[in-house]
Amino acid sequence: MNGAFRNRWIVLAFMAVLLAGCNNQDASRNKKDTAAPLVRDRGSIFIPETSPLRRAIQIKVVAAQSVERTVAVPGVVEADPAKLIKISPPVAGRIITLHKNLGEAVKKGDPLFTLDSTDLAQSFSDATKAQEALNLAKRNLDRQKELNDAGISASKDLHLAESEYRQAVGEAERTKTRLALLGTSLSQVNNHLYTLHSPIGGRVIELTGAPGAFWNDLNAPIMTVANLSSVWVAASVQEKEMGSVFPGQKAQITFNAYEGESFPGQVRHVGEVFDPDSHTLKVRIALDNPSGRFRPGMFGNVTLRYPPKNAILIPQKALVQRGFDTVVFVETAPWRFEYRLCKTGLQMEDLVEITAGLKVGDRIVVKEGVLLND
Repeated sequence: MNGAFRNRWIVLAFMAVLLAGCNNQDASRNKKDTAAPLVRDRGSIFIPETSPLRRAIQIKVVAAQSVERTVAVPGVVEADPAKLIKISPPVAGRIITLHKNLGEAVKKGDPLFTLDSTDLAQSFSDATKAQEALNLAKRNLDRQKELNDAGISASKDLHLAESEYRQAVGEAERTKTRLALLGTSLSQVNNHLYTLHSPIGGRVIELTGAPGAFWNDLNAPIMTVANLSSVWVAASVQEKEMGSVFPGQKAQITFNAYEGESFPGQVRHVGEVFDPDSHTLKVRIALDNPSGRFRPGMFGNVTLRYPPKNAILIPQKALVQRGFDTVVFVETAPWRFEYRLCKTGLQMEDLVEITAGLKVGDRIVVKEGVLLND
């Protein structure tokens, strides 16, 4: 009996030890679960009340803000095409006088250069002959009318005289018009000297001819006159920005030549076609130039200001990289989060625009969101 009783106590003691060990393991496991910093449950993340993450992360409500977008593009100064003329002579000849030299100011109507032209002399000769032929045809017509009235000549002779007179009138008008287009008339004394007068006011910005040179290429300009009181700045805009550029748009321009200065301008013209080489769109900005500081060919930078719009802006540090995706952690319930795929737009200092994935009123993690990432 004593032996059986002793064995029974040994078994009971062993079972008590086993039960005590199991209870200790369960208590340890429960304690470990309670101390977990976060709990992942089917795509959502919960932060327990005792987790230190509650003090580490920061949550902010998403709101819409007014954003004024700007884009900087390269630009170059150009003369206004409506105020620039390449002066080519309408007749061939030898340059005998340059009335204006490179860089000189020009008023509308000022003489620019004088040619000694055999072409002009020929035009005068043609006009003189045409006038004499007209006078002869007029006298012949008058005589035929007198003879016809007296019944001496036939009617066909009168009709022929009338036809010859009409032809003489047409030829005389043609030669006079030719002289008028050259800016002269039969009354000019020196019928071989041609002086060209400036059609606009401005300044001589290019000169390719010199006294004594014979000029027979009527398509080649002797000089270029431009009014640079206002100029254009041609900016090259990328294709993706085409829809945001419009006439009247405000712009700020800076030049390497004037460091630290900025000049206001306005978009005057948006190109109709893309440049085939750079595949950019030419946008021309009007710029006042009363003092002549901006000269054709100068390089600069153009900042185009787009109309303000409402956008969702969040801190860049709220973005978390999840593999190849950019995500933001959104609070769906108190201290319960899930990640959202987001598309980004503009970047402004430490803020970034969200174009898809978030809406106004969402509560997002803006600090230490990386601690919630897998």
